[in-house]
Amino acid sequence: MRGMRSPSRLSRALADARPGVFSAFCIVAAFGTYFCMYAFRKPFSAAKYEGLQFFATSLDLKTVFVVSQIMGYTLSKVIGIKICSEVARNNRTRMLVAMILVAQLALLLFAVLPHNLKVVAIFVNGLPLGMVWGLVVWYLEGRRTSEMLLAGLSCSFILASAFVKDIGRWLMSVHQVDQFWMPFVTGLIFLPPFLLSVWLLNQLPQPTDEDEQARVKRRTMDDSQRWQFVKQFLPGMLMLLIAYFFLTAYRDFRDNFGVEIFQQLGYGEKETAIFMRCDTWVAFGVLGALAMLNLIKNNRLGLIGAFAIMSVGTAMMGIGTLLHDAEQIDGLTWMIMCGLGTYLAYVPYGSVLFDRLIASTRAVGTAVFAIYVADSIGYGGAISVLLSKDLLAGDVSRLDFFRYLTYFMAILGTVLLSASCGYFILFHKSTHVRAPEDST
Repeated sequence: MRGMRSPSRLSRALADARPGVFSAFCIVAAFGTYFCMYAFRKPFSAAKYEGLQFFATSLDLKTVFVVSQIMGYTLSKVIGIKICSEVARNNRTRMLVAMILVAQLALLLFAVLPHNLKVVAIFVNGLPLGMVWGLVVWYLEGRRTSEMLLAGLSCSFILASAFVKDIGRWLMSVHQVDQFWMPFVTGLIFLPPFLLSVWLLNQLPQPTDEDEQARVKRRTMDDSQRWQFVKQFLPGMLMLLIAYFFLTAYRDFRDNFGVEIFQQLGYGEKETAIFMRCDTWVAFGVLGALAMLNLIKNNRLGLIGAFAIMSVGTAMMGIGTLLHDAEQIDGLTWMIMCGLGTYLAYVPYGSVLFDRLIASTRAVGTAVFAIYVADSIGYGGAISVLLSKDLLAGDVSRLDFFRYLTYFMAILGTVLLSASCGYFILFHKSTHVRAPEDST
């Protein structure tokens, strides 16, 4: 389990456990780890920082905070392309704990530094957190039940973002915690359960021989293998990355400015659980859709199924906005439809899409590498859109900007995802001839 060390008693018990028990344990450990990570990343966005500008510019201080953290998070994703695809099992736990401690220290600096210097602190906060996802996925990918496990993990960031923002608003409104100290206090609350979850995650045994036969053995990747992977799937990857560039921007805008959007929709400050009311439905919808992929044993059909879910998601965003504009649904229902559509398209990038792609084509490598290539591109889109909003569309309300962005994303995403699916279906046919041993 840990290098040359013997497996723990719990690890041995998990290796012999029934599939249902094992899957439940995996989901709880992975869900807890990533859920708690969000307590160090997202609480700051629950505050408005009203009336504060960045130096003498037209940029709102909150926008600069969001962009600064995403810049750190994006750089973390770029670094993670190498680190997360090469990290050995015995180093993952230490890295996870170290990253969270650095992020929490940065939140302390965010609380005490002058307003404009807080931008540096929130950048440092994002710098380690971008690699947490890849380290957790390493424990789950390449198993026969990976769809179920990764779907459970994916629900963590859908629910966590809503939950920690509601916690942040509760700390400020009920306990009068200052808006700049609130993120640090939230992190303190979640540090003990994070450490417990990481310990549980590290008890998972390695994939079995049956897992490797069904889903291909996952290997660390050196520089030449990473370049080979990119060249092998370049046309399809380009379409996926362009879609993800804008999809990540859309998802982050909804996530970071949800407080303002709900307020402009008429939902007041007293509705402190509005995010959980919205995103709980989203999480269950995504979990159900991705869990159904676990019923598909054929990896080629599973890959097509993942693309179908993603395309339905982008189409749902546009349909929901049309219904809201026609006053057929209320604001909360619209936000639920937009959220569900967003995450149906977004979540597979970080979970089942590349896991199925590797399994169906029998490519050498790990899904973590492909995930981090996509993330490093995607968060660049988030930065671009956020800055464009304040610099080029400063007079447009965040609600209207969100509406326009939804229509754009619905059209572009549906087209690119459908085209990319067609490419990979054709590609799989050609590689299937050269890999007759793929019986899955």
